[in-house]
Amino acid sequence: MEIGFYSIIPKRLRARGAWVSLTIFVKALLNFVGIAALLPLLYLILDSNNIASNKFLSHLYNACGMESYNNFVIVVAVAVLLFIVVKNLVNIALYRVERDYIYTLYRQLSRRLFTNYFSQGLQFVKSKNSAVLSRNINVVCYTFVTGVLRPMATLASEVILLVMLFVSVAIYSPMGAMLALLVFVPAALLYYVLMRYRLDRYGDKENEAQRRKYRDVIETFRGYADIEINNAFPHQLSRFDRELDTIVEVGRKSATISMLPQNFTEIGLVVGMVLLLVLGTLLESGDMKILFGIFAIAGLRLLPSARNIMSAWSALRYNRYTVKTLQEAYAVAEGVAEQSEERLPFEESIELRNLSFSFDGDEHDTLHNLSLNIRKGEKVGINGESGAGKTTLLNILLGLYKPTEGGVYIDGQQLDNRLRRRWQNSIGYVSQSTFLSDSTILSNIALGCEEQDVDMAHIERCIEAASLSEFVASLPKGIYTRIGECGALISGGERQRIGIARALYKKADILFFDEATSSLDNNTEQMINGAIERLSSSNKDLTIVVVAHRDSSLGYCDRIITLEKQN
Repeated sequence: MEIGFYSIIPKRLRARGAWVSLTIFVKALLNFVGIAALLPLLYLILDSNNIASNKFLSHLYNACGMESYNNFVIVVAVAVLLFIVVKNLVNIALYRVERDYIYTLYRQLSRRLFTNYFSQGLQFVKSKNSAVLSRNINVVCYTFVTGVLRPMATLASEVILLVMLFVSVAIYSPMGAMLALLVFVPAALLYYVLMRYRLDRYGDKENEAQRRKYRDVIETFRGYADIEINNAFPHQLSRFDRELDTIVEVGRKSATISMLPQNFTEIGLVVGMVLLLVLGTLLESGDMKILFGIFAIAGLRLLPSARNIMSAWSALRYNRYTVKTLQEAYAVAEGVAEQSEERLPFEESIELRNLSFSFDGDEHDTLHNLSLNIRKGEKVGINGESGAGKTTLLNILLGLYKPTEGGVYIDGQQLDNRLRRRWQNSIGYVSQSTFLSDSTILSNIALGCEEQDVDMAHIERCIEAASLSEFVASLPKGIYTRIGECGALISGGERQRIGIARALYKKADILFFDEATSSLDNNTEQMINGAIERLSSSNKDLTIVVVAHRDSSLGYCDRIITLEKQN
């Protein structure tokens, strides 16, 4: 099975992965030596005369200066016990190295994918299903490290141990090695042939069902009101049940498959021991007792080893979809998100020069050859019919979309990736549906700031300027009141005022409003527009750009730009 996972692993963790690979080899070697350490006990148990007849035991007996067989047996038994204890302690330490690497890798992959998706920009995010992106970040990365990389480590360790065991048995008894091959290889091949394509199919099927279920749950809670009013929950529940049925069906089958390696290997071990017993009886060979014991000890370790190999291979087949998902996710060029706190000075104007824009896959321009100039301190309104590109234009001015042709110039400097972060540090933005986190009023106004770093005096000024003082004063916990997911516990007007306060907290040079009052009633709209107008009156250098459908929302603007829909 080809697993092209190397490109997924971050470069700085690849060298560390080589050390982890070394620990896998050491673990296999220790497990092999642990099995070999049991052989002296086997000889002593099966035949007390082995001390004299076995060169190794005889030499060890004489070297220890033992005077009795019983003392020698006790010393050997205690030594073997101590070695096994130490071996297992070392194995635990080595496993911790492997474990820490696995979870460090998960953290890096999940964080990198989160950053990568965000860096692709607004157009990318809007074109994707948020439930799929969320599942890839939160679930697929975890499944990759625990369901692909960890089984690979297990597979490598057990294969190395298996090879060592086989070579050792072959050196001692070629017939025993041949017998092991005849017993275990056909069982493994049969399992491979029967399960290979089933596991691929089950893994892909379960992944797709989980994605759809994830999407259904998010959409149901996001659209609760519409779904409840239209009695659509039974339909949503029916879709949810179908995906659950698929997941349960696949889970049952995969659970059955996970039991098969144990059954196959146990049957193989018993078959091998029966054959040895029959051969020993027929040939009346004393050496067959020793061979039987060696095969039993090797088999007791061979049994879980073979089972682990088949189980690890099953996990790899079942979870291989994660490799493809992550490869596709990282195939998109990773954006470099500049983390600068510096602001871009704005002294003169924002100029659009022959600007055109079209969405990916769209044959027609949403905006075509548009030129305009917005001077510092102006209040500019933008209107037009639906589909004329008002919000698209605003997203370009915000640096969220890149023009297809032409450009945006800030005081003569073209707005590009080099200046985008600095420009966004200088502007404030209030949308039709202001983003609010499930947190406090304070956290939502000072979005992105740690509470201990917030300028509380400036917060109070922003609350006053956004006409929020009376509302905040009415709350038992004031600005520390939680407002629920997406501001569900407050009104639409209060949500928009928090958005205005947030823009003011940034001390922005320019405020952009995108249909900020379109979903509000007339009285609330007038109050919000009044608050915006007072802001403009109190700061003549503040530039305001407003997108709105209704002329009443643009009454305080110095001029209005009307966009026409492109045919």
